[in-house]
Amino acid sequence: MIEILTDSCSDLNPELIDRFHLQVIPLQVFIANRNLRDGEIKLAQLFDEVSKTSQLPKTAAPSVGDFLQYFNTPGEKIFIGISSQLSATMQNASLAMAQLGRNDICLIDSLNLSTGIGLLVCKAAELRDQGYPLDAICKEIEATRPLVHSTFIIDTLDYLYKGGRCNALELVMGSLLRIRPVIEVRQDGTMGVKEKIASTRKKALQSLLKDFESLLPNVDLHRIFITHTGCDSDAEYLKIELKKLAKIDEIHITYAGATIASHCGPNTIGILYILKQP
Repeated sequence: MIEILTDSCSDLNPELIDRFHLQVIPLQVFIANRNLRDGEIKLAQLFDEVSKTSQLPKTAAPSVGDFLQYFNTPGEKIFIGISSQLSATMQNASLAMAQLGRNDICLIDSLNLSTGIGLLVCKAAELRDQGYPLDAICKEIEATRPLVHSTFIIDTLDYLYKGGRCNALELVMGSLLRIRPVIEVRQDGTMGVKEKIASTRKKALQSLLKDFESLLPNVDLHRIFITHTGCDSDAEYLKIELKKLAKIDEIHITYAGATIASHCGPNTIGILYILKQP
C-alpha cells in the first residue's frame, strides 16, 4: 500500500489520521524555554504562555534527519506538506529525498496550510484506496492543488503585530474599530488579506458563509473542513449553517495545531474546501 505522509500543519483530527492510515511528521514549537513537537501542547496553554510573556512561540520545520527517518523505509510514499512559501518543511523533505536517491517517493508542495493541506491528503488517500498508482495520484493532487479554497477570520490583531505582520498604528486602529481581517491563501502559496470586517464577530462569521454561498455552484461538496483555534460554538454554528446551504457529504471540525495557532492567535476560524475542476 502506498504510504501517505503529511506534516502537523495539516491539522487533521485523529479520526481521519486513523481512517486513512496517515503518517504525520510534527513541526517543532519553542515556547517557555521548551522545545516541543507540534501536538505536545494544548492551545489554551500556548495562548496563556503568550499572554504571560507577550512573546510568540517560535516554530521550525522538521529537520532533514526527521524526514530521513520517515522516508527510509520500504514502499512507495507520497508526502504532502505546508506551502514552501511559509515554511522550510518542503525544502528539508527534498534534501532528505535527494540523500536517499529514491524514485518511489513523491513530494507535493500543497501551496497551502492547515486543512487546506488536509483536503489534498485525504483525497490522495482515497485515490490510493481506489487502486490508483503513485504517478496518477500525484498528477491528480497537483491538478487539484489550485482548487483548494482556504479562508480564515483572525479575531485579534495582537498576534499579527507580535509577528511583525502589522504595525502599531494598524493594531491600535484595528482594535478601536474592531477590525477582523479575513485571510486567504493565494494560489502561489502565500497569504493575504481578502477583506477587513469592521463589525461584530457574528458578521465576520457570516462573511465566511456568504463567500461559500457565492461559490456554491462550483464547490466540491464531498468534504469540507471547519478549522479553528478554540471557538467550538462558532464552529458548530458554521456547521449547522453550511448544512442549510448545501447537501455536503462530510463536514469535519478540527483544531489548528500549535504551529498554525502560534501565528494566528485565539478564536481564529476558517472554512476550507475544494472547488470543482473547471
